[in-house]
Amino acid sequence: MSHTVRKLFFNFEKEEQWLNNMAAKGLALTEYSLARYVFEDSAKGEYIYRIELLEDGIKGAKSVEYLQFMEEAGVERVPMNKGQVSYNKWVIFRRRASEGPFIIYSDTDSKIMHYRRIHRLWISLALMELIIGFLNVGLVAMDYISIVSNINLVMGLMLIILGAAFLLFSLPVRKKINKLQSDKLIRE
Repeated sequence: MSHTVRKLFFNFEKEEQWLNNMAAKGLALTEYSLARYVFEDSAKGEYIYRIELLEDGIKGAKSVEYLQFMEEAGVERVPMNKGQVSYNKWVIFRRRASEGPFIIYSDTDSKIMHYRRIHRLWISLALMELIIGFLNVGLVAMDYISIVSNINLVMGLMLIILGAAFLLFSLPVRKKINKLQSDKLIRE
């Protein structure tokens, strides 16, 4: 039986934990898109899930090679909903729990690189939203477009708030990078 759950995450680790909790309850993820997950009944704890942000989009040369490597290692990529864009960089992997532990990043350097990709994503989104937001507010201040200045002001303020939220989402990732780097220095 198919179950659809609508839920939005801004932290991939919490999303990964939630997916593994769903698997422990006997629900296997079969497809996903933004804030939409489709599950089917399965044996409890049949799969272990991991989420990764690829360097390239799914169809990029490096990503295709990496995805083939993961498939050869017995790891499945959960398909995205057919309506999703093909340049998405986020992927959800799963592997049968009976095959043992499933860890994508076993060394500190690769973990740091993964968190840096995520951090760059949040910072890029934040900068884009802040720039566009301040431009909209600036148009209102210069009163170039008096008829739609209220719309520009509201949209600009909303984009600035969204940009600030993206900056906030980047802070825990930055802290993880700093912690991993300091742990690495201690071990060396």
